[in-house]
Amino acid sequence: VQLQASGGGLVQAGGSLRLSCAASGSSVGINTVGWYRQALGKERERVARIASTHGSEYAEAVKGRFTISSDDANRVIYLHMNNLQPEDTAVYYCNIQWVAGGVLNSAWGRGTQVTVSS
Repeated sequence: VQLQASGGGLVQAGGSLRLSCAASGSSVGINTVGWYRQALGKERERVARIASTHGSEYAEAVKGRFTISSDDANRVIYLHMNNLQPEDTAVYYCNIQWVAGGVLNSAWGRGTQVTVSS
């Protein structure tokens, strides 16, 4: 499975962006889809995810501003980001996890840069 993220860019504080992550390759039964981000000099952190057993979950810092969704038919994951703030500046990565043969597998997209100016 390969993931291609897009939609990043430069936006002013208070603005919005929609990130997309398209999956290609083998079809698998996905357990979890998620978005992560990594700011310069910081560790990668989970922003939002949809888990088959838990529904949607969000980091506290983005609750009420970000929404994760998925288009299963077209195999696309979205992250709608509203009221962006400078602290949201980071490289954003999409991720999917699935179980095959009893083994948990994970795939990452390349990442897309989001820069929020004050």
